[in-house]
Amino acid sequence: MTDTKGNEKSTANAMWGGRFSAGPAEIMEKINASIDFDKRLYAQDIQGSKAHAQMLAKQGIISDDDAAQILKGLDQIKGEIEAGTFEFSRALEDIHMNVEARLREIIGDPAGRLHTGRSRNDQVITDMRLWLRDAVDGIDTRLAALQDALIAQAEQHADVVMPGYTHLQTAQPVTFGHHMLAYAEMVGRDRGRLADCRKRMNECPLGSAALAGTSFPIDREATAKALGFDRPMANSMDGVSARDFIMEFLAAASIISVHLSRLAEEIVIWASDRFRFIELTDAFTTGSSIMPQKRNPDAAELVRAKPGRIIGSLVSILTVMKGLPMTFAKDMQEDKEPLFDAVESLILAVEASAGMVADMKPRPDVLRAALAAGFPTATDLADWLVRVLGMPFRNAHHVTGAIVALAEKKGVDIAELSLEELQSVESAITQDIYSVLSPESSIQSRTSFGGTAPDNVRAAAAEARKRFSV
Repeated sequence: MTDTKGNEKSTANAMWGGRFSAGPAEIMEKINASIDFDKRLYAQDIQGSKAHAQMLAKQGIISDDDAAQILKGLDQIKGEIEAGTFEFSRALEDIHMNVEARLREIIGDPAGRLHTGRSRNDQVITDMRLWLRDAVDGIDTRLAALQDALIAQAEQHADVVMPGYTHLQTAQPVTFGHHMLAYAEMVGRDRGRLADCRKRMNECPLGSAALAGTSFPIDREATAKALGFDRPMANSMDGVSARDFIMEFLAAASIISVHLSRLAEEIVIWASDRFRFIELTDAFTTGSSIMPQKRNPDAAELVRAKPGRIIGSLVSILTVMKGLPMTFAKDMQEDKEPLFDAVESLILAVEASAGMVADMKPRPDVLRAALAAGFPTATDLADWLVRVLGMPFRNAHHVTGAIVALAEKKGVDIAELSLEELQSVESAITQDIYSVLSPESSIQSRTSFGGTAPDNVRAAAAEARKRFSV
């Protein structure tokens, strides 16, 4: 129904019931409506409504015939939405009212029985849990693909030596494969956080109704099972008001995005002219509108920026929820847009990261040459003094520091100092010291669990594939 100006106010009031006799102000309609963004919940909303209708019929609350008409009508509505022929109305506020109004147009009075024993309060949060559960599963699949790409790089480049850094200063030699496996482990923990989050969110609020439950003899166990939940939520007030599952997901998503950003930053550095550690193809780089020589790692830079949006979504939801009493308040409508944006941003970032990791090619010669600076085997020298000469490590550290200072003064690497020069600092040093001063000997010696020795890397890659199922 419309007023003289063609507005759909009367329709909205009819959906609310007989309490209101006048339509909302235009700005009220605009701020109150969520259909512009919550229409993406249509599949979950229809899924939940079908389970609810089937339960109502089984419990004898509505007739089997009404339930059959409702199910058929809901299937038709889903088809219309997916075909792009469904007309969404802002005056009907949200996806729930839009579906219900269309259902009434299709089947008439039986549509009005669908809402028995439930409220929009438990309906919307059921939709959200279903939607986010699906999103988590999709993100986990994409993270597994990223892990696969990282482990594949580790397997292929287990012997490629490169500088390992602390403070972005040369520290010790590592292998490219070992570096890749570090990120594979980080992603593994990310997937674990998502799994924990999914487990806690997988409880069904449907049947909590507005906040106090319902007097109808509904079967919440049946609807929970039909929708793939582990169990119904135990408290109806908690059922309609809890948004911690969104907060927990966004916290996990924020950590994932930070990990991806760290990887992206290394890709940006490694692809730069100053480092040239890796090559990226045209697939993940862009050019310049004015400088024809440029190859910019824009995909990595955009991944690096995504935490700004995702962490912002977390802060947004925390801020919305922090002052709300039990149970439902319209403030909670603001949970959807940040969540939807965060999920979209995270999916893009994970997919781009997996693509870049699979695409990039390390430059072994450049990586090896980078070990000529920064005295990366200084720790190996100190360890030799401890192991062979029996020197206390702190003494060995002091002696090694003096040798590094001598090499720095002469403008050479430690391995390029003569035996006489080394003995001028510590007379007990022998020719055997040179056996530990190459990057290759350094990485071969790092055989402790979790170390960078190539055989370790190969074994760790195989174990990671098994542990993470990739």
